[in-house]
Amino acid sequence: MNMKHYLLPILIVIGIATACSHSNKSIEKTDPQIVLKPFSDSLKADTFKLVLNGEKLQEMSMVFSITAHNGQQIYNKIFKATDLINNYKASVDLEKERTQVSFIKDEFKLFFDEENFLEPAVTENESPDQYTPDTLFYNELKKSGLNGFKYRSGKETSVYIAWSEQEKKVKPYYKCCN
Repeated sequence: MNMKHYLLPILIVIGIATACSHSNKSIEKTDPQIVLKPFSDSLKADTFKLVLNGEKLQEMSMVFSITAHNGQQIYNKIFKATDLINNYKASVDLEKERTQVSFIKDEFKLFFDEENFLEPAVTENESPDQYTPDTLFYNELKKSGLNGFKYRSGKETSVYIAWSEQEKKVKPYYKCCN
Protein backbone atom coordinates (compact mmCIF):
# COMPACT_ATOMS: atom_id res chain seq x y z
CA MET A 1 0.00 0.00 0.00
CA ASN A 2 1.18 3.48 -0.81
CA MET A 3 2.48 5.84 1.97
CA LYS A 4 -0.15 8.51 1.18
CA HIS A 5 -2.93 6.16 2.32
CA TYR A 6 -1.34 5.85 5.79
CA LEU A 7 -0.55 9.55 6.17
CA LEU A 8 -4.14 10.83 6.26
CA PRO A 9 -5.35 8.53 9.11
CA ILE A 10 -2.19 9.29 11.09
CA LEU A 11 -2.75 13.05 10.74
CA ILE A 12 -6.39 12.66 11.80
CA VAL A 13 -5.38 10.70 14.93
CA ILE A 14 -2.71 13.30 15.80
CA GLY A 15 -5.24 16.12 15.30
CA ILE A 16 -7.81 14.48 17.55
CA ALA A 17 -5.22 13.71 20.23
CA THR A 18 -3.99 17.30 20.18
CA ALA A 19 -7.53 18.70 20.41
CA CYS A 20 -8.44 16.42 23.31
CA SER A 21 -5.30 17.21 25.28
CA HIS A 22 -5.90 20.98 25.24
CA SER A 23 -5.20 22.36 28.69
CA ASN A 24 -7.79 24.39 30.55
CA LYS A 25 -4.98 26.58 31.87
CA SER A 26 -5.38 29.10 29.03
CA ILE A 27 -8.63 31.02 29.08
CA GLU A 28 -10.26 32.11 25.85
CA LYS A 29 -10.44 35.86 25.34
CA THR A 30 -13.67 37.62 26.29
CA ASP A 31 -14.90 40.84 24.80
CA PRO A 32 -15.08 43.88 27.09
CA GLN A 33 -18.48 44.78 28.47
CA ILE A 34 -19.50 48.38 27.87
CA VAL A 35 -22.62 50.09 29.23
CA LEU A 36 -23.65 53.74 28.80
CA LYS A 37 -25.56 55.24 31.76
CA PRO A 38 -25.93 58.67 33.38
CA PHE A 39 -23.69 58.75 36.45
CA SER A 40 -21.57 61.90 36.93
CA ASP A 41 -24.34 63.94 35.28
CA SER A 42 -28.05 63.27 35.59
CA LEU A 43 -28.60 63.53 31.81
CA LYS A 44 -25.35 62.77 29.98
CA ALA A 45 -24.23 59.14 29.74
CA ASP A 46 -20.89 57.96 31.11
CA THR A 47 -19.14 54.80 29.88
CA PHE A 48 -18.95 51.84 32.25
CA LYS A 49 -16.40 49.32 31.03
CA LEU A 50 -15.33 45.92 32.33
CA VAL A 51 -12.42 43.99 30.84
CA LEU A 52 -11.29 40.48 31.74
CA ASN A 53 -7.48 40.29 31.41
CA GLY A 54 -5.08 37.38 31.71
CA GLU A 55 -4.40 34.11 29.99
CA LYS A 56 -4.15 31.93 33.10
CA LEU A 57 -6.29 31.93 36.22
CA GLN A 58 -3.43 33.09 38.47
CA GLU A 59 -2.90 36.13 36.20
CA MET A 60 -6.56 36.96 35.57
CA SER A 61 -8.13 40.21 36.67
CA MET A 62 -11.28 42.18 35.99
CA VAL A 63 -10.64 45.86 35.31
CA PHE A 64 -13.64 48.12 35.96
CA SER A 65 -13.55 51.72 34.80
CA ILE A 66 -15.95 54.61 34.39
CA THR A 67 -15.24 57.32 31.85
CA ALA A 68 -17.28 60.51 32.12
CA HIS A 69 -19.22 61.97 29.21
CA ASN A 70 -16.36 64.46 28.67
CA GLY A 71 -13.82 61.64 28.11
CA GLN A 72 -12.11 61.83 31.52
CA GLN A 73 -11.65 58.56 33.40
CA ILE A 74 -13.25 59.06 36.80
CA TYR A 75 -12.98 55.56 38.30
CA ASN A 76 -10.73 52.54 37.95
CA LYS A 77 -10.78 49.38 40.05
CA ILE A 78 -8.90 46.12 39.50
CA PHE A 79 -10.24 42.84 40.89
CA LYS A 80 -7.72 39.99 40.95
CA ALA A 81 -9.36 36.67 40.13
CA THR A 82 -7.50 34.92 42.95
CA ASP A 83 -8.82 37.47 45.48
CA LEU A 84 -12.41 37.01 44.27
CA ILE A 85 -12.07 33.23 44.49
CA ASN A 86 -10.59 33.41 48.00
CA ASN A 87 -13.49 35.63 49.13
CA TYR A 88 -16.01 32.96 48.11
CA LYS A 89 -14.20 29.68 48.89
CA ALA A 90 -15.92 29.20 52.25
CA SER A 91 -19.41 29.18 50.73
CA VAL A 92 -18.90 28.00 47.14
CA ASP A 93 -17.07 24.88 45.97
CA LEU A 94 -14.16 26.47 44.10
CA GLU A 95 -11.51 23.78 44.53
CA LYS A 96 -11.19 22.84 40.85
CA GLU A 97 -9.63 25.26 38.38
CA ARG A 98 -12.44 24.69 35.88
CA THR A 99 -14.99 25.73 38.52
CA GLN A 100 -12.88 28.77 39.42
CA VAL A 101 -12.68 29.90 35.78
CA SER A 102 -16.43 29.41 35.39
CA PHE A 103 -17.02 31.44 38.58
CA ILE A 104 -14.88 34.35 37.32
CA LYS A 105 -16.66 34.33 33.97
CA ASP A 106 -20.05 34.37 35.72
CA GLU A 107 -18.97 37.31 37.89
CA PHE A 108 -17.82 39.07 34.71
CA LYS A 109 -21.17 38.46 32.97
CA LEU A 110 -23.28 39.57 35.95
CA PHE A 111 -21.26 42.68 36.85
CA PHE A 112 -23.43 45.07 34.82
CA ASP A 113 -26.81 43.57 35.72
CA GLU A 114 -29.49 46.24 35.56
CA GLU A 115 -30.11 45.93 39.32
CA ASN A 116 -26.58 47.24 39.99
CA PHE A 117 -27.41 50.63 38.46
CA LEU A 118 -29.20 52.66 41.13
CA GLU A 119 -31.37 55.56 39.96
CA PRO A 120 -31.02 57.66 42.07
CA ALA A 121 -28.19 56.52 44.33
CA VAL A 122 -30.03 57.71 47.43
CA THR A 123 -33.71 58.60 47.69
CA GLU A 124 -35.03 61.48 49.77
CA ASN A 125 -36.56 59.19 52.40
CA GLU A 126 -33.42 57.06 52.97
CA SER A 127 -31.18 57.74 55.95
CA PRO A 128 -27.51 56.91 56.56
CA ASP A 129 -26.72 54.05 58.93
CA GLN A 130 -23.65 52.25 60.32
CA TYR A 131 -22.68 51.11 56.79
CA THR A 132 -22.40 54.68 55.50
CA PRO A 133 -18.71 55.70 55.41
CA ASP A 134 -19.38 59.42 54.80
CA THR A 135 -22.68 60.96 55.91
CA LEU A 136 -21.89 64.34 54.32
CA PHE A 137 -21.48 62.64 50.94
CA TYR A 138 -24.62 60.57 51.53
CA ASN A 139 -26.59 63.76 52.16
CA GLU A 140 -25.00 65.40 49.09
CA LEU A 141 -26.37 62.52 47.00
CA LYS A 142 -29.84 62.97 48.48
CA LYS A 143 -29.82 66.57 47.24
CA SER A 144 -28.13 66.01 43.87
CA GLY A 145 -30.22 63.01 42.84
CA LEU A 146 -27.24 61.54 40.95
CA ASN A 147 -27.22 57.85 40.16
CA GLY A 148 -25.17 55.16 41.84
CA PHE A 149 -23.67 51.81 41.02
CA LYS A 150 -23.07 48.80 43.25
CA TYR A 151 -20.71 45.88 42.87
CA ARG A 152 -19.76 42.92 45.00
CA SER A 153 -16.26 42.99 46.39
CA GLY A 154 -16.68 39.68 48.19
CA LYS A 155 -19.22 37.14 49.36
CA GLU A 156 -20.41 39.33 52.20
CA THR A 157 -19.76 42.84 50.88
CA SER A 158 -21.23 45.15 48.28
CA VAL A 159 -19.77 48.57 47.57
CA TYR A 160 -22.04 51.39 46.43
CA ILE A 161 -20.35 54.22 44.54
CA ALA A 162 -21.48 57.56 43.13
CA TRP A 163 -20.09 60.83 41.80
CA SER A 164 -19.43 63.61 44.31
CA GLU A 165 -20.16 66.88 42.57
CA GLN A 166 -18.48 68.77 45.44
CA GLU A 167 -15.24 66.74 45.42
CA LYS A 168 -15.27 65.97 41.67
CA LYS A 169 -14.58 62.26 42.15
CA VAL A 170 -16.26 58.89 42.56
CA LYS A 171 -16.64 57.83 46.18
CA PRO A 172 -18.21 54.95 48.06
CA TYR A 173 -21.38 55.97 49.85
CA TYR A 174 -22.37 52.60 51.28
CA LYS A 175 -20.58 49.33 52.11
CA CYS A 176 -22.60 46.47 53.38
CA CYS A 177 -23.49 42.88 53.45
CA ASN A 178 -25.25 41.07 50.62
